[in-house]
Amino acid sequence: MSPAVRFGVNYTPSEGWFHHWLDFDLDSVKADLDSVAALDADHIRVFPLWPYFQPNRALIRPRAVEHLLQLVDAAAERGLDVNVDGLQGHLSSFDFLPAWTRTWHRRNLFTDPDVLDGQADYLRTLAAALATRPNFLGMTLGNEVNQFSAGPHPDPDRATPGEIDAWLTRMLAACEDGAPGRLHLHAEYDATWYQDDQPFTPAQAARHGALTAVHSWVFNGTAQRHGRASVPSEHHAAYLVELAKAWAGDPRRPVWLQEVGAPAPLVPPEDAAEFTAATVAHALDCPDLWGVTWWCSHDVSRDLADFPALEYGLGLLTNDRKPKDSAVEFARAAREARTAAPPPPRTTALVVPADPGVRSRCAPGGPVFDAFFRLTADGARPTTVLDTRAGDAEHLAARGITEVVTPGQVLPTPQGGTRS
Repeated sequence: MSPAVRFGVNYTPSEGWFHHWLDFDLDSVKADLDSVAALDADHIRVFPLWPYFQPNRALIRPRAVEHLLQLVDAAAERGLDVNVDGLQGHLSSFDFLPAWTRTWHRRNLFTDPDVLDGQADYLRTLAAALATRPNFLGMTLGNEVNQFSAGPHPDPDRATPGEIDAWLTRMLAACEDGAPGRLHLHAEYDATWYQDDQPFTPAQAARHGALTAVHSWVFNGTAQRHGRASVPSEHHAAYLVELAKAWAGDPRRPVWLQEVGAPAPLVPPEDAAEFTAATVAHALDCPDLWGVTWWCSHDVSRDLADFPALEYGLGLLTNDRKPKDSAVEFARAAREARTAAPPPPRTTALVVPADPGVRSRCAPGGPVFDAFFRLTADGARPTTVLDTRAGDAEHLAARGITEVVTPGQVLPTPQGGTRS
């Protein structure tokens, strides 16, 4: 038996959202974590807001770090491990960047020497403080920081792939310096896999850090094109897990489905439980899946203004900590996964281009995307392989791949039909 797949939630505090760090209430946090533990979750991912923790480049607030440690200790009391995101960064359509990087102090987040020094010091400080906690899993550098590096962000911090590579190397090293041997990683939104001009590349995602993280959201064109109950929508998370494997150096590198949710109205609230069950079930059919971490734990309070409409209702739990039907499905899947046998290898590999300049072929509407889901509808359980490795017998054998096909070889067939 392989280690059981981990199940957790991205912790969104029920009171004050992530602004709770300004008025930290440990009793409220404990009540939230009680409701999370009741979902049979084994971990949470938490989000210190960077400007609140490091408001000046030379000031990392000890009181804020103390509050983070209190949260981690409260999680431990409830049997929950904790992953901590550092550079927040971007959350639910809002940017949280310290004033020493913006406007009158405008400096590039990925290339300015002073900013890099400040970031590395901050990440190292958080990791070192957390290193004494046995339930601390490790650091994620930040939440979807690639959205700052290119369009459609309105004020991007432009950088080259080489500069991003250097940034990732330095920031992960800072985490390792602070907490040696923990599970340190980075995580981006799906533009890394789909957007041709993104300087954060698939190879970086699959080769830097302890494992690969993917964030799956069907509002990226998948549900708009295909509908909520379609094969592409219900298998989108599994697709990203398998797409990520094409670029990995280690054929058994774990992949963490670190964010996935059921966004209304593309997934109507009355269908969220069914969507949750299907998405998780298909992800669990991916070998080497490290874990599933749902976005998110609790709904955003309707008392808070200016969120996109879909953000208010993404929780497995309501704002008053009551479980929804989707929470019931999530908890059931978590219990069943702990005793399930690991899935067999995916033996059919779809060829994807190694060139990041044409990665849009993998995006919704692209030939790789469409071919993958034709294969899926026909029951083939596909994975992916780079075109530069498609003839590498040793690599294919290490992954259990026995058949390689190109998108042009995958003929349109009726959904659920038999593959010829």
